Amino acid sequence: MTHRRYHITTFGCQMNKADSERMAGILDDIGFESVEDPYQADLILYNTCTIRDNAEQKVYSYLGRQAKRKQENPNLTLIVAGCVAQQEGEALLRRVPELDLVMGPQHANRLGDLLEQVLEGNQVVATEPVHIMEDITKPRRDSKITAWVNVIYGCNERCSYCVVPGVRGVEQSRTPQAIREEMEQLGQQGYQEVTLLGQNIDAYGRDLPGITPEGRRENTFTDLLYFVHDVEGIERLRFATSHPRYFTERLIRACAELPKVCKHFHIPFQSGDNEVLKAMRRGYTHQRYRRIINKIRDYMPDASISADAIVGFPGETEEQFEHTLELVDDIAFDQLNTAAYSPRPGTEAAVWDNQLSEEVKSDRLQRLNHLVAIKAQERSQRYLGRMETVLVEDQNPKDQTQVMGRTDGNRLTFFPGDIHQLKGQLVEVKITETRAFSLTGEQMIPVGAGHTISV
Repeated sequence: MTHRRYHITTFGCQMNKADSERMAGILDDIGFESVEDPYQADLILYNTCTIRDNAEQKVYSYLGRQAKRKQENPNLTLIVAGCVAQQEGEALLRRVPELDLVMGPQHANRLGDLLEQVLEGNQVVATEPVHIMEDITKPRRDSKITAWVNVIYGCNERCSYCVVPGVRGVEQSRTPQAIREEMEQLGQQGYQEVTLLGQNIDAYGRDLPGITPEGRRENTFTDLLYFVHDVEGIERLRFATSHPRYFTERLIRACAELPKVCKHFHIPFQSGDNEVLKAMRRGYTHQRYRRIINKIRDYMPDASISADAIVGFPGETEEQFEHTLELVDDIAFDQLNTAAYSPRPGTEAAVWDNQLSEEVKSDRLQRLNHLVAIKAQERSQRYLGRMETVLVEDQNPKDQTQVMGRTDGNRLTFFPGDIHQLKGQLVEVKITETRAFSLTGEQMIPVGAGHTISV
């Protein structure tokens, strides 16, 4: 297999990006070489997402082009991994018979073994539930500065619109020691920032043994933060994605106490109406959600809050949609990922008879996005003239004289500088311009106790 080339295209969430890094690491280890151009590759892997229909259809479009190529070159290996693979299984082979391997997210660690079966001439479908063994492979990280670290796989929630439990399986928490060991390796390799990942991260540890003398679980996500916080070399800790059902004051207090934990919280609310939330089976009310945000701001007044919201859920009335607008207006999110409801195969809500028209969903999405941009711009104003610490990640692709990175609050920031000197550095930047979702500033250098000048 030496000198064979591979290309991975990743769709969807951070969990998929982390899985792609692990699979790239496996391919590197068995003698493949990564290439940017898929048409130069001998192995094409699509790591797929099924949360939205348009992402799923894009996969089939890409596959169609590569299937034609495989008809001319039988040695081309075609793989579909991720959530579409788990959802469709053998049906994918009937739709695209040129495929060599269909594998669900739980099998990412097994890519090498599965590929051996493919190279022996087999067409393989790996979608059966498995216990995810501790991963001894080393991911091929896309960044040398920031890294993802999975802490919990799967999801036990049963939201009526969501395919995740069906395609990613039940919750499986990694042990705290395994997580810390991976972070220690990253620190030794020069990584500055780690994002802890889970589909439902604050449910971490529910499947791990142990009860404290106080009667609570021994391994909670809060305990994990305390356990990994002092890993040498790692200067920043982030985490995603949180569920309001499990977001506790104890977790909020830990985030306020631990200086390495970035003061940015991504907590989806999905709808601002209690009846819609009940139909979604989210397990909380908008009042409960507001209390969480208020408590975060009690402990950390400047914390950045981002979230996800769905409009046009089956049966959503205009009045119920306006409750979502009210919540967005009241909370003023720093960023909000929005989407019109998209029926997904195998979910309860997909077969309900109270679906809304695409016109209604599109109208509501536009109105929500308009408000989101206004509130985000208002939130950005607080940065003007302030000093912010920015972790420099890369060059600004639109302006070669600038570098870019993120503040503690996860705000993308651009400023003049030499990427060769600044990449991976934590730099003090004075903010000179604000936009809804990004900032511009100038680098400040110390000239003596308590004094700085701009570069």
